[in-house]
Amino acid sequence: MTQNKPRVSIGLTLFNGEKYIRETIDSILSQTFTNFELIISDNASTDSSQQICEEYAAKDERIKYYRNVKNLGVAPNLNRVFELSSGEYFKWADHDDILAPDFLMRCVEVLDNYSEVAVCFPKTKLIDENGVFIGDYDPLPKTDSRKAHIRFGNLITAPDGRAIQTMGLTRSSLLKKTVMNRSYPASDEVLLANLALLGYFYEIPERLLFYRIHPKQSTKGVLASERARVLFFDTSLKGKIVLIKWPYLKDCLLIINQAPINVYERILCYFQVLKWLLIRKNFRSMTKDILLAIHETIPLFPGLYQDVLETTNQSHHYQ
Repeated sequence: MTQNKPRVSIGLTLFNGEKYIRETIDSILSQTFTNFELIISDNASTDSSQQICEEYAAKDERIKYYRNVKNLGVAPNLNRVFELSSGEYFKWADHDDILAPDFLMRCVEVLDNYSEVAVCFPKTKLIDENGVFIGDYDPLPKTDSRKAHIRFGNLITAPDGRAIQTMGLTRSSLLKKTVMNRSYPASDEVLLANLALLGYFYEIPERLLFYRIHPKQSTKGVLASERARVLFFDTSLKGKIVLIKWPYLKDCLLIINQAPINVYERILCYFQVLKWLLIRKNFRSMTKDILLAIHETIPLFPGLYQDVLETTNQSHHYQ
């Protein structure tokens, strides 16, 4: 690698990833585009992840390994790897996914040649915990429209996808203008919606990302519901009642107000937020947020929401 700062920074967040981390790092080091740095932030793993990462860092100067004194939760850790980065372009990486050798090369080519592209990402293959091919996956929702309000609306109102666009390559200069990762479930949707107001997304037709499906993913088991993933996002929220949809709404309005778009597009974005509000699951969740907040302040019905409070505080897996 040259002595100048790398063109690409890859931020890998990690917690107890010993089963997959070697394969993931090997796929990154096998990239045909080599001018990158790999920043690993370990969220206080208790397995052999530290030893594995330190072993790789000792062999390749492009790898920088950091370890948090305590588990911060996934949102602060995701923000940390970006804060530590220095590249023109940035990519988040999960410790259990695999990149095809040309992933970076193809994405860099797009960002170099299309200045209006905010995020570049490829189509995807799904693999299981043993690396066996499960099926193809086309990232949803569609984000290539040249109209900002359509990109924005698709991201916040479309049926649940895997938000694989967050695993794409982004311009660091644009990421610095966003709300980044917030401490509430589905904040990655708001981050993507923020980027969508700053430029359009480019989907590479080749399947260059191998996305792993396995039992210990953050959306499996006790973390299946959004309310149960509060501590997954930020461990400092333990014991607190967290309004999981109101901050989402607030940030959507914030990024619209701050977006470099004309008045007409801004109004259309507000209508997209109204559509989001009218989605039944969102309306119900916001209502539950209010009831929980009232109950916490004035416990009129002791025990009524105890199951929700216990669910909120039982999550234990943080990257």
